[in-house]
Amino acid sequence: MVMQKRGILVLLGAAAAVFWPGALVFGFPGVMAAYWQEIFRVGSAATGNIMFFLLAGAGAFMYVAGRWQEKVGARLMISLGIVICSLNLLLAAFAGSIAVIYLWAFIHGLSTSFVFAPAAAIVQCWFPTRRGLVSGILNFCFGMSAAVMSPIFFFMLNNMGYLTMNLTLAVVILVVGISASFLTEMPEQAGPVKASGGAGVSLSPSITVRESLRTKNFWLLWFTWALQGSAGIAMVTLSVAFGMAQGLNPAAAVLILTAFNLTSGLSRLLSGYLSDHMGRTLIMSITFLAAGIAYFLLPHTSAMIHILIFASVIGFAFGALLTASIPLISDCFGLTHFGAMYGLVFTAYGFISGLLGSSLSGYLLDLSGGNFIIVFSYLGLLSCASAVLIRLVKHVPAPLSLAGDK
Repeated sequence: MVMQKRGILVLLGAAAAVFWPGALVFGFPGVMAAYWQEIFRVGSAATGNIMFFLLAGAGAFMYVAGRWQEKVGARLMISLGIVICSLNLLLAAFAGSIAVIYLWAFIHGLSTSFVFAPAAAIVQCWFPTRRGLVSGILNFCFGMSAAVMSPIFFFMLNNMGYLTMNLTLAVVILVVGISASFLTEMPEQAGPVKASGGAGVSLSPSITVRESLRTKNFWLLWFTWALQGSAGIAMVTLSVAFGMAQGLNPAAAVLILTAFNLTSGLSRLLSGYLSDHMGRTLIMSITFLAAGIAYFLLPHTSAMIHILIFASVIGFAFGALLTASIPLISDCFGLTHFGAMYGLVFTAYGFISGLLGSSLSGYLLDLSGGNFIIVFSYLGLLSCASAVLIRLVKHVPAPLSLAGDK
């Protein structure tokens, strides 16, 4: 009972720690894009590149964060990530060009990797028989944060001004994030995700990082993250622009981004739970295919209710990718080197998705004179291809137990 209560506190602390980094990843660029285009006099392609730099920062350091967490501990890594996340907003606050925003995005990606990778490892070690569920809860807070904060960001920008908004957010993130980090810790005697564990711990058989890179499963996961990650992340910067192109006012257009983030957050909870019972690859394949169909239909409607439904379906698939993949990685490769393996799979999302998703979509939009049929059809094809790839992953999850589960 004591272990269970401690495990719940750790889960709450990890979820609170990832809330603000998630809000700045999935909500901030979408809400700020129009403002940055106006003050820096740039187009959609330029603001689309923001997500590339953000994901590149996360991709470059997610593996490093996983390795460092094994050596210095999860709590210290999370605290360091929160401090960087907070101070980095000062850079955005005083930015004089879009290039400085790119730098902010890259550093924020770094800080997010320092928070998220250790948090994902912690919750799985506390609840290894419910890895899908707890990964879903963690990702729910990570993704749902943007659905909560996107309208608030919009309100703050219009009522407080850009500078005051960023300074306020910096203080709030520092206070909340550091407080949450003190609740996070690995199970006693389990150490940094070691296979032997302590009393009452039985982690799945693990293979080394080098061995993992030689498997077909790794590359299927890697390409799935590259393609479906591209299809998902593109909506962060395209949703508001699409709404305004359909004649909606800015406040109404933000609702599309909110719908996307809302179901992305809800999916992380639901798909994580379902993946424990129905199979991780099946859940992802179904949602990816649905997202592809939604993308094909989206540019052919101007009805607000239809737009919100299609954006919601795309968001649900995006959440399923980010959630069900976490326990699938430990299913395939074990928990011993989970942080490192998650970091390597994440490089596809970090280095490829930003380019194929937000950046290329922005360039296509500029070159086509704002033709969303071309852009959304391209993203729909990426989703359908991902649905096929993920079904080819073969894994045999091992039964696990931990006192925190009981």
